[in-house]
Amino acid sequence: MATVSMPQMDALREGFGEPAKDMKLNLGAIASSDHLDGDQIWGVALASAYHLGEARIISALIADAREAGVADAVFEDAKAAAVLMGMNTIYYRFKHLVGKESYKTKPARLRMQWMSRPKTNKATFELISIAIAVLAGCEVCVKTHEASILQHGLSEDHVHDAVRIAAVLQGSAVALRA
Repeated sequence: MATVSMPQMDALREGFGEPAKDMKLNLGAIASSDHLDGDQIWGVALASAYHLGEARIISALIADAREAGVADAVFEDAKAAAVLMGMNTIYYRFKHLVGKESYKTKPARLRMQWMSRPKTNKATFELISIAIAVLAGCEVCVKTHEASILQHGLSEDHVHDAVRIAAVLQGSAVALRA
């Protein structure tokens, strides 16, 4: 079991009002996992925050991760995944939604080299990527990254914990704007 310290996130969630009480409790639980290691928790949380674009969450997570001594490789992979998945989820969701065979045969012509050579490791990068795929609602991306995670020796429990973190951060972003 991994547990990371997130005092800035804890302070942020203390500002949630009564309607967001459940989210306040859920946000307190993203700092621990029975399946993810510390780098995976941080990578998923940071990438999710970058994707969501909620400045208060981004700032708090960066401060907490820096204080915890998180390696630059985790920050870089989180940013790369957020950027690449921001592109991929739009492109591949379009192809899936249109459903025409003619689009399936067209080359993507999208550069994604970072995905094949992440700074952390492939399994961690895939966990980070599935968080963004879920947040963006790209069915093809979710299925592709879930299969890759399993191929890299991780389990459905790893996937579940990564998705849980992304979901809680999405709810927290809404709570901060509500």
